[in-house]
Amino acid sequence: MHTKLIFKVFLFTLLLISCKKEFIDDDNTNDTSEGSNSTADGSGSSVLCEDSYGVKYPCKGFDLLAHVKLSSFDAKDGNDSWGWTDPSTDKEYVLMGLDNGTAFVDISDPKNPVLLGKLPTETESSSWRDIKVHNNYAFIVSEASNHGIQIFDLTRLRTAQAPQNFTADKVLTSVSTAHNMVMNQESGYGYVVGTDRNDKYKGGVHFLDVNDPLSIRFVGGFADAGYSHDAQVVTYNGPDKDHTGKEIFVGSNESKLSIVDVSDKQNPKIIAETHYENLRYTHQGWFDKTQRFFITGDELDEYRLGGKTRTLVFDFKDLDNPVLHHTYYGTTNAIDHNGYVNGDLFYLANYTAGLRVIAIDDLENKNMNEIGFFDSYPENNATGFAGAWNVYPFFKSGVIAISDINGGLFLIKKSE
Repeated sequence: MHTKLIFKVFLFTLLLISCKKEFIDDDNTNDTSEGSNSTADGSGSSVLCEDSYGVKYPCKGFDLLAHVKLSSFDAKDGNDSWGWTDPSTDKEYVLMGLDNGTAFVDISDPKNPVLLGKLPTETESSSWRDIKVHNNYAFIVSEASNHGIQIFDLTRLRTAQAPQNFTADKVLTSVSTAHNMVMNQESGYGYVVGTDRNDKYKGGVHFLDVNDPLSIRFVGGFADAGYSHDAQVVTYNGPDKDHTGKEIFVGSNESKLSIVDVSDKQNPKIIAETHYENLRYTHQGWFDKTQRFFITGDELDEYRLGGKTRTLVFDFKDLDNPVLHHTYYGTTNAIDHNGYVNGDLFYLANYTAGLRVIAIDDLENKNMNEIGFFDSYPENNATGFAGAWNVYPFFKSGVIAISDINGGLFLIKKSE
């Protein structure tokens, strides 16, 4: 009997250990390792989230696949990120912005990501770096002095010997500094925003024809809407039939949302501008899948006014008369940063609160519900500028990349 009791206790202990490993604890996840091309520890096993707050990374509904620390990138801070899927191989890659350059990470095995290399900053380090992709080329801007726009042929990653320092294929110096670059994949035009307030367009948007990435043409710009911090540009197919087929620029322009028809690059026209109460800094926004609603965030309202994370939903049913439709408040006091829509979900990089995933399938009736999260900054949910800078939720595999200022790159996926 005594032997049987010991055996039962042993089995029970094994069961407890097994269950415990299902919680997200960074010590058990695939993490960076020195002296290896792979950023993972080679264990090949993900760590499941059990909707628990008693672990290193609080989570709900999303599992941690791998974590690449900043030390692996030889960087002090992370910032923006984007993704690229190789059309020939379907391999997925994360393009990770850093204070001193851009890293390229092969995530085709997301539990064992591979750091292929890094493109150093063109001039000096900067906290602000942004990446967009068109026709298998990456376009990288920074607020670093005289940085210009780095253009990088992503197909080079197919045969890259990891790890290595890359060089840009081309650098455009016509725009010396910028906060962001926006792409309209349908038209093949790029929009450089957050530029020098003393330049020709006074910090407004610069237009680029990027259909031939190695022979880019600057085709004008627009200053009348003021400084554009961020934007989304779409070939419009929403409910306002007066503007169907037009190229519509929605600028988050510090003190307002600006809706501009940029179809004619030589003659852009403001359609409408809109404000809202307790405005502090109109930061970034994204259309829902119907292009009726535009979801935006104010980066400084929580910081200066207090309160829960505030997300503003505008009704663009009539582009000439946009109206604030709904105000959604999150579950923490963290500051909202970049948010993107994929299907019926809004993926919000919520700084110290990490990634927040919000259902938006019933916006018409003002219903928004947080269905899950992954907190890449477990220290706190304070109202500060730390944690998740950006999230990329567009990979077909379902892998989601979080670029964290302090923690580096996190790869997560919805729990099964």
